[in-house]
Amino acid sequence: MQLTPVIAIHLAAALAAVTIGPIALWARQGRAQRPRLHRAAGYAWVTLMVATAVSAIFISGSSGPRWGSFGLIHLLVPITLGMLTLSFVYLARRNIVGHRQTMQRIYIGACVVAGAFTLLPGRYLGHSLWSALGVN
Repeated sequence: MQLTPVIAIHLAAALAAVTIGPIALWARQGRAQRPRLHRAAGYAWVTLMVATAVSAIFISGSSGPRWGSFGLIHLLVPITLGMLTLSFVYLARRNIVGHRQTMQRIYIGACVVAGAFTLLPGRYLGHSLWSALGVN
């Protein structure tokens, strides 16, 4: 697999989301809450997550069970978009606890766990990383 424009967009958005996510989560923790930073980082993170999810639709892998050009990893697209929507529904209803928990779950599931799977040797990023380190 080679780096196509869609993969580059997906990779850039995902890496930026992994980086910005903790800022949005941290800005509302502890005594010194930073609502403006939280809101700015949060909107940036949501935009990056939408870009990551939508770009994933146009990436097809070659391994694993398939349904047309979609694999099991593509199930994360509607889950991510649905949970992002749910977090804003919670916010509109002033359910801050629900909003916070949903956003934390999206970050852990979509950024940390799914991100860890991209480091497997058969995946594009994993193959590139391990090859560069001389492990592959």
